[in-house]
Amino acid sequence: MAAINLPIIDVSNPHDPSVGKAMLDAAAKYGFLYVASQSTDFSAEDVERAFGLSKEFFASPVDEKAACRITPNNRGWSGMHVETLDPEHQRTGDFKEGMNFGEFTGGKAQQLLPPSLSPHEATLSNFSILCRKTCDRILTLLALGLQVHPDFFTTRHDPIHGPSGSILRFLYYPSLTSPATASYKHDEDVRAGAHSDYGSITLLFQRPGQPGLEILTPEGEWAGVPVEPNQSSQGQEQGQGKDGRFAFPPILVNIGDLLSYWTDGLLKSTVHRVVFPLSEQRAENLQDRYSIVYFCHPVNTTELVPVPSKIVDSHRKERKESQGDKVGFGGGAGYLVPGKRALTASEHLQARLAATYTY
Repeated sequence: MAAINLPIIDVSNPHDPSVGKAMLDAAAKYGFLYVASQSTDFSAEDVERAFGLSKEFFASPVDEKAACRITPNNRGWSGMHVETLDPEHQRTGDFKEGMNFGEFTGGKAQQLLPPSLSPHEATLSNFSILCRKTCDRILTLLALGLQVHPDFFTTRHDPIHGPSGSILRFLYYPSLTSPATASYKHDEDVRAGAHSDYGSITLLFQRPGQPGLEILTPEGEWAGVPVEPNQSSQGQEQGQGKDGRFAFPPILVNIGDLLSYWTDGLLKSTVHRVVFPLSEQRAENLQDRYSIVYFCHPVNTTELVPVPSKIVDSHRKERKESQGDKVGFGGGAGYLVPGKRALTASEHLQARLAATYTY
């Protein structure tokens, strides 16, 4: 299986229309792209510290984690096999643990934190803030690419307008040497089932040497996504250091369902999964996998109505000509609630969560 070659985009200037066009092209073609690490507000120390906290949390006693068990508001700890991202095709739940943090208010978590994390509340809050700042840059550039007002998306994600479903998430995938994977079946089980993300955009932070993410291509084939893309062809203009390496691996960004709905499918919410790499299945590289994810969501009351973009209008017209009058905004009337009003961001999220978790 070949690895896919995704562009690496410098977001240091979120008001550059040419960068907005490049980001729009990548989002429309792949639904995935990299953001150069050095073009964000993160330092390598910020990322290392967050991964350190994640590892410490997942190594803590089960009873401490269970005291913060995930609830219907999507905050808290989910244990092994609790989440099933592809229930139609999975024989068992995902081979992973997760810890979800909702929005922080005034630097304070709005949920119970376990003993391993409660002393680091300010660090977690700061990392969440940096994630949101990066998302704002990306959303601004996408608005420029769509030729709408630069603030079209960011104002609808601004916490001053109310709460949202945005989540900072720590993830732990045990290796095949772990007792937690004793029930694993080759060619049947995955670490995270095939799914698309629920929100607007997702940021993914990964560790070098810990692959496993795959995306479903338009041809219906699974393609691996490298943790560290081919840097030699990207150059220092994409955020590379003088030593030829990034400060930390580029942040992988993907489009979620809500942004796809907003643009009537122009931007791709691509299906993806996390597998046990072949090297691990062959016992060549047995190790745990850690990742950090930030799921960016609009304010809960945001209605999923078409973006007022001529580019989206043109895309919609092309879809209608090729597929007929049955085509509606977002792909069909399923994205309207009874009474024909637009679905809200919160309504969509709750429906997806209900299908994913058994609380």
